[in-house]
Amino acid sequence: MKKESKDKYTNDLRNSAQFPQPALMESIHETSKNLEKLSAPAQLQWALKQFNERFVLTTSFGIQSAVLLHMTVELKSNQNPKVIWIDTGYLPKETYKYAEELTKLFELNLIVAQSPLSPARMEALYGRLWETGVQKDLEKYHQIRKVEPLEKAFSELNVDCWASGVRKGQTKNRQSMSNIDCIRERLTLRPLLNWTKKDIFYYMEKNKLPQHPLFEKGYSTVGDWHSSGAENTNIKGRSTRFGGLSEECGIHLNTQ
Repeated sequence: MKKESKDKYTNDLRNSAQFPQPALMESIHETSKNLEKLSAPAQLQWALKQFNERFVLTTSFGIQSAVLLHMTVELKSNQNPKVIWIDTGYLPKETYKYAEELTKLFELNLIVAQSPLSPARMEALYGRLWETGVQKDLEKYHQIRKVEPLEKAFSELNVDCWASGVRKGQTKNRQSMSNIDCIRERLTLRPLLNWTKKDIFYYMEKNKLPQHPLFEKGYSTVGDWHSSGAENTNIKGRSTRFGGLSEECGIHLNTQ
């Protein structure tokens, strides 16, 4: 993150009247430690108060997405934050139907981010990048279909802070994450970072939230149709993604 950006965020955080004691924070690291003491909804409320229209949520409309999206319904604000959905053009039909269901159920202020390259054009120019078994090809795919559309949406909306539903238990990379951090020169908030699978299950059960259609077919995580699969005796969790080549989809990595 650029020095001037860090200074800006540090000053913003210090000036926040909404944040719990101590009111003055020396760094984003200290901010993260204070946020960790708050509930997930309280973290979202803090971010909305702090950054107002420059705060957004991101969603994949995946297996656990209903939890974070449901929390926006309870936020105290005249208008719920915008929700950015990266539509890669390769999502399963079940995800598109689930997205429609949750958007209507929660009355989401939804922004759809898509690559200017259609799937057909991308394949004509670069081939089917996800099936070569080469890490660089998969990274290029993520850059074209996910990272670049997301960053473009962030820029157009002047986003300073974005929240996602990542959890420490999902990947090795996420085990070292903090509740708030800098990713590609913006702050990212992770209200569910310390939640477990049980926490997700009980929250959805308590609030009677609809499950993703592929959950009943053995999927514990779902992204694009060509890079997702049901769990079996040998492969579980994020290992079912991207043919085992990667656990990350690109947008939660501090690279561009």
